[in-house]
Amino acid sequence: MSESSDGLRIFLVENHEDTLTFLKRYLEQCGHQVSVATTMESALSTLPSPPPDVFISDIGLPDGDGWELLRKARAICTPRFSIAMSGYSGRVEHEKSREAGYDHHLVKPFLPNDLDSLLEEARRRVGKN
Repeated sequence: MSESSDGLRIFLVENHEDTLTFLKRYLEQCGHQVSVATTMESALSTLPSPPPDVFISDIGLPDGDGWELLRKARAICTPRFSIAMSGYSGRVEHEKSREAGYDHHLVKPFLPNDLDSLLEEARRRVGKN
């Protein structure tokens, strides 16, 4: 599939196989270029260069958490827009995501429209309107 001119370069970190497969396919069908990782270690070793337009990570990873991952990833490259995903929707989780540097905390399960709205915001931020 060819990348559309307004497609975003997205780096997706998710350890749940079905969720990863669905999100990757959905994002590609929307015209985005998607790279994936399933653990914190694999994400840190495969971060794309140049930095992705959008960094999306699950908070619960088998070898760490998405908060620590974003902090470490920023030492390697700084994504222009970042989205945390979690099944936890409490104030504490939202604050931890904000403190780690995420632009948004998306609560699972979410509808495609919820993600689309955030990607529209990312598109504006990176100048791909």
